[in-house]
Amino acid sequence: MKQQQKPPLVTIIAYDNLALFEFGIAAEAFGLKRPEFEHWYECQVIAVDPTPLAAFGNIRIEAEYNFDKIAQSDIIIIPGWRSMDKPIAPEFKAALLQAHKAGARIATICSGVFVLAILDEEMGILQGKKITTHWKNAQALQQKFPHLNIDPDVLYIDEGDVLTSAGSAAGLDLCLHIIRQDFGAKMANQVAQRLVLPAHREGGQKQYIPQPLTPKDRASGLSALLDHVRTTLVQDWSVKQMAAHAIMSERSFLRKFKQVTGETPRVWLTKQRLYRVKDMLETSDLSVAQIAEATGFVTPETLRHHFRRLLGTSPLNYRAQFLT
Repeated sequence: MKQQQKPPLVTIIAYDNLALFEFGIAAEAFGLKRPEFEHWYECQVIAVDPTPLAAFGNIRIEAEYNFDKIAQSDIIIIPGWRSMDKPIAPEFKAALLQAHKAGARIATICSGVFVLAILDEEMGILQGKKITTHWKNAQALQQKFPHLNIDPDVLYIDEGDVLTSAGSAAGLDLCLHIIRQDFGAKMANQVAQRLVLPAHREGGQKQYIPQPLTPKDRASGLSALLDHVRTTLVQDWSVKQMAAHAIMSERSFLRKFKQVTGETPRVWLTKQRLYRVKDMLETSDLSVAQIAEATGFVTPETLRHHFRRLLGTSPLNYRAQFLT
């Protein structure tokens, strides 16, 4: 355990239309008293809008409205944010920048990175840094702020003074990462056990993004083929076979396939096989070799290669995390 001269002061930001789940993550990780530990955080909740704050279900929240206390923080957690299009109060901006200049770490969960993106336009707080957010937000964020370096795939990114995470449960992984930095692996693991979570997921591990058949797929004329391939992944599908099944020339098929899915048939097929692999890892006790054979990868070596390349972890580590 790392020794602390004084408890690090964590400030959790509250705002109107508060994202309750993301706020709860930060409050549970840092605000809950842990008498079993000799050293722990001091935690405060500070509102950046006049209270009472609104939240889902007509919930009203009272919190201290004091920008000076934000500026005194060691760690600032922004648990989501209402919109990337709405302005931020000048007092909130000033407090964040003052704290940042004094050495505070700023951590965002999910859409909380919107605040940093808006600040960056004026102050360059993200210059030279890579960030992440929930995969559903990534494209819109990149379009609005094209200069930002966004990695939409990973769980969280630690750039030292700025830490960002993907959506929902990835925020817990980021909080545990911060606890591990400040108090060591043993205490972080104990907190993870209390939360009934895996002890540690690396930030570079990929977000688990489902890929359902979209209305665009179904309207494309390829829906029957896509459905059929998904149910016969064990087959050694070639572009020639897919084109023949769709009753198209290979050239027309490749052009149409890329228009509909945004990917080549080979990349799309590999991802479909991986989605099936993940499902089997989560719901069965079959070996990696058995799953490789059942999903068309044939050998466990090929399965492991593609699994790690696209998901950033091994099949067995993935299974362990989902069965923990």
